Amino acid sequence: MSDALQYIVLTPYLLSVLFIFAYSVSQAGLVKSYWQARKRESALPLPARLPLVTVQLPVYNERYVIERLIDAVAQFDYPKERLEIQILDDSTDDTVDIISRKIIHYQSLGYNIAHIRRATRTGYKAGALAHGLTLAKGEFVAIFDADFVPTPDFLKKSIPYFGDAAVGVVQSRWGHLNENFSLITRLQAFGLDAHFTVEQTGRNAGGHFINFNGTAGVWRVATIAAAGGWSADTLTEDLDLSYRAQQQGWRFVYLEGLISPAELPVTMPAVKSQQYRWTKGAAECARKNLPAVWRNGQLSWATKLYATFHLLNSSIFVATLLTALLSVPVLLLGLGWQWLAFFQLSLVSMGVFYWAAFRRNGGNLGQFLLRFPAFLVIMLGLSLHNAVAVLEGYAGKKTPFIRTPKFNVTQRGDRWQANTYLARQIPPMTWLELGLVLYFVAGIALGLYTEQYSALAFHALLVVGYGFVAYYSVRHSRVKS
Repeated sequence: MSDALQYIVLTPYLLSVLFIFAYSVSQAGLVKSYWQARKRESALPLPARLPLVTVQLPVYNERYVIERLIDAVAQFDYPKERLEIQILDDSTDDTVDIISRKIIHYQSLGYNIAHIRRATRTGYKAGALAHGLTLAKGEFVAIFDADFVPTPDFLKKSIPYFGDAAVGVVQSRWGHLNENFSLITRLQAFGLDAHFTVEQTGRNAGGHFINFNGTAGVWRVATIAAAGGWSADTLTEDLDLSYRAQQQGWRFVYLEGLISPAELPVTMPAVKSQQYRWTKGAAECARKNLPAVWRNGQLSWATKLYATFHLLNSSIFVATLLTALLSVPVLLLGLGWQWLAFFQLSLVSMGVFYWAAFRRNGGNLGQFLLRFPAFLVIMLGLSLHNAVAVLEGYAGKKTPFIRTPKFNVTQRGDRWQANTYLARQIPPMTWLELGLVLYFVAGIALGLYTEQYSALAFHALLVVGYGFVAYYSVRHSRVKS
């Protein structure tokens, strides 16, 4: 065996394991900041004169959920004369007619609500938001995606924070309308809760960059303009604008106690669609914004490091995929598994991160010991799909903004199979995922044959993860209406 071959296999393997370890350490740092900052949020008094607020609802073919969203916004406990509602509708189906009927109804009740259509869907969501701003009259703009159902007190709890002239954004925490619908929704909620509980709060408490999450938040209109406006050159226009604004000194406020419920995707292809946009968009934003972060002399080293891991968070899937793929050659070449200790330490660190969020949201240790491994399995199973998206983002390959289909599914027994937005074809990546199932079965067989047992558990998790993702990709694509 040549030394060159060993280096070819071992070098990317070790770099991947060490990146995962470094990322997990940064997450553990956020847990520390979260624990130190935990306190009950006190409601701020409303200003004597309530500002005019524009609510933007960017919509594209949302026949199942758009009425629910409009009704929720109309129930805001906020004076009608200080509220402007824009439905930014790029739809090409009967969603247009549903919105038109709702508009007529609420206009008859005295609401300032407008149905805004564009000739072309240029710039996708970012383009719709930018177009709406040219017509908006509000000093502040609240944004909600179609799958959200904001609570009536949303504006009264968020607007007072803008009394500080340096505050550019107030972001609420996402809740889940259908967390208990299935195992897939429970595991999505598990992962999102960690981001919205520990990560966002920890970053905000430490004075580091956070991000507007694309929905369920409020922007100062002047902040958007000062930061250069919405841009469609990444798939995560929210993360991009957030970094541009914070680098100019605007402060973001994260309200963990203000919860905005939303619907989680219920099919594996829908989950993959959302994950693709999020992971590729994060890579695009890293390519666009990370150099500027490091050139910014006003930022502390800690903020720059946390921003680096924040922008590179989707790269964890590339590192995970490389670690998995190279684990079999490492086994075959007998290069030793002592470096896997870093991977195991990473799991411990990530376990602390997710446990902090799970406990905060009412979970107990027994539930956690079941849910955390299941979540890891699914993330392993999504690593190929997400890694491809990340590499496309870093390579500068442009793809259209693909919306995540919404189902109006909130409880067990609700049916989604007749949804007209479902993709009825098996995603091509599924066949590669099935191939990886066989690959890691071979890794298990190799470990048993050579009596090297260190990687057996890892390869078993990979078999289950890729098998789960591939199985539901096929099952949910072949469902009959």
